Amino acid sequence: MTATVFVLNGPNLNLLGTREPEIYGSDTLDDIARMLEAKAQELGLAIDMRQTNHEGVLVDWLHEAREVGAKAVLLNAGAYTHTSIALLDAIKAIGVPVIEVHLSDPAKREEFRHISYVGMGAVDEVKGLGPRGYAVALEKAAAL
Repeated sequence: MTATVFVLNGPNLNLLGTREPEIYGSDTLDDIARMLEAKAQELGLAIDMRQTNHEGVLVDWLHEAREVGAKAVLLNAGAYTHTSIALLDAIKAIGVPVIEVHLSDPAKREEFRHISYVGMGAVDEVKGLGPRGYAVALEKAAAL
């Protein structure tokens, strides 16, 4: 059976391609999904890619990753990265390795983006590589 990696995306990532392209680039989330599908096939993995603007849904999906025995989770929690203790608690509770993903580098942005609750529970992070960062994170997940 092919190992599955959940790729979970948080608020406003549905607007990629038009939202602040000078920061996030011009690729849409669908573009990233197509690139990741090809990368996953190359690595012998399956991906389950999702996006929501709702914090509780992300928590539910993290729990689901545990329930289905996902190999790993790539999590771009968007702004919830910097605010959500609920996501941190879920990451710590599920026993599935989580890799934090960011298109930009939060450390080079506004000060409020410098704290990462997601990062406090994640096993690794990939930031500042644009869409390619998802592929790098998937390679890290494959190596787990």
